[in-house]
Amino acid sequence: MSEISSRAQQLEAFDRLLTIMDELREQCPWDQKQTIESLRHLTIEETFELSDAIIDNDLEEIKKELGDILLHIVFYARIGSEKKAFDIKTVIDSLCEKLIRRHPHIYGDTKAEDEEAVKQNWEKIKLKEKGNKSVLGGVPRSLPALIKAMRIQEKARGVGFDWEEKHQVWEKVEEEMQEFKAEFNAVDEGAIDKEKATGEFGDLLFSLINYARFIDINPEEALEKTNKKFIHRFQYLEEEARKSGKKIEEMSLSEMDVYWNEAKKK
Repeated sequence: MSEISSRAQQLEAFDRLLTIMDELREQCPWDQKQTIESLRHLTIEETFELSDAIIDNDLEEIKKELGDILLHIVFYARIGSEKKAFDIKTVIDSLCEKLIRRHPHIYGDTKAEDEEAVKQNWEKIKLKEKGNKSVLGGVPRSLPALIKAMRIQEKARGVGFDWEEKHQVWEKVEEEMQEFKAEFNAVDEGAIDKEKATGEFGDLLFSLINYARFIDINPEEALEKTNKKFIHRFQYLEEEARKSGKKIEEMSLSEMDVYWNEAKKK
């Protein structure tokens, strides 16, 4: 894209999308059949596809995936209008009003000198708006566990419940590691208490996520990058084994390590 579109062009494009959505809903058999419930799993899939594009820093793919998600938003709004519950205008109006309410340092008299103050104001206002009895009440139940841990910790921090220094957080990681090691020593081949081991391992993961958050590392993004790195190296190993006429399942670990180490240099 050589230049940014004008506001008039952006509004014209959005109007075109709304028109196409109306036409599809009225004329296309597949679009006519869809419901809010049937779109749900597709929306989740599109969100993960956007996440992949962001991890890959593929701006062209990000543009495409944002379009897919925008289509879903417009689709939900169209269905909402059919139910006389909401339409795209009321969705946008509600969002605008929320943004104004939650940025009193921009649209009101509240002071917020830095990002942390903005986050704390946001969480306090959100808690009051939703009427939750708990600060953590707004964390979606269906979030993946790793992301949920991050959001729980962020929300607790929003009301001042957090460590003060990063060395304190790391000490907690080491404490949890020692507890896990003491209970489930890798050298001990005896049977373990699976339920207890699961609990201790969860504590260890939670503390590591906490430390990552404290030093401004997104643990979900970090793990996904490692997943991608492992996939790349393992697929290189598979391809090189095929070229050598070998079956990977029949290779020794030392043979595999040769290709694995080559992959690390790629």
